[in-house]
Amino acid sequence: MAGYIDIASEIAREAGAIQMSYLNRVAYEIKGEQDLVTEADRASERLICDRLRTSFPSHGIVAEEGGGHVSSSGYRWFVDPLDGTTNFAHGFPVFNVSIGLEKDGELIAGVIFDPTRNEMFAAEKGSGAHLNNRPIKASAAKTLRTSLVSTGFPSTKRSQNVNIHFYYQLSMISHGIRRAGAAALDFAYVACGRLEAFWEFKLNPWDMAAGILIVREAGGTCSDMYGQPVDLYGPHVVADNSHIHTELMKTFADIFDGKVVYPLPDVKSALSQP
Repeated sequence: MAGYIDIASEIAREAGAIQMSYLNRVAYEIKGEQDLVTEADRASERLICDRLRTSFPSHGIVAEEGGGHVSSSGYRWFVDPLDGTTNFAHGFPVFNVSIGLEKDGELIAGVIFDPTRNEMFAAEKGSGAHLNNRPIKASAAKTLRTSLVSTGFPSTKRSQNVNIHFYYQLSMISHGIRRAGAAALDFAYVACGRLEAFWEFKLNPWDMAAGILIVREAGGTCSDMYGQPVDLYGPHVVADNSHIHTELMKTFADIFDGKVVYPLPDVKSALSQP
């Protein structure tokens, strides 16, 4: 299995170099309502898919921009060639390459490469998680009140997304919430202890596959927002350091049930306060 990680890491570094070569000099297109795509996405995906086909010709590939192919081998790669495209298109330096591998429905290997910081997060099932070849572990924080957490919001159908309710409640009972706009790095940061938890609605399989395995191998927990087994095609996902998982699930359950502990402030009243 180490061969999968070695090859995926090499490919991710090459794709990251492509990203950096396009940074601050590439235009973007609108894909759908507000979803962006750039030539850097396409060039990165072409390289990754070509290299994976060369190294593993019998494996299937699921890629964000449609460059994959179906296989009956039981092995399937999930490829996000440029996670954080909106950031990238605006020159905001938070984006990455994410490549995950499953065998017969079980995640077995994954890498996430941040080319702006030269950080390679990697894991293989049963062998732990690593950052630039050094072992990493999830945070030891025990409560939400001592936790820094993160989330994301969709680029499309924003008016139909309910996450603002979860965002506000969690912002009131944690050290704070970060919203950097690159889901794979949120998973990676939970794995290495920079964040205690991450949640988001309606991610795609290529957003999650590598990150879920890396979090688990670092001692963290991944589930859906009800605490049920995570589904790459499911409506929501949570990654956390394991220690706060029970408290986090209780908090989410209360919000799903409409239990508002901290009402949103009235704008006029709040601004009139000294």
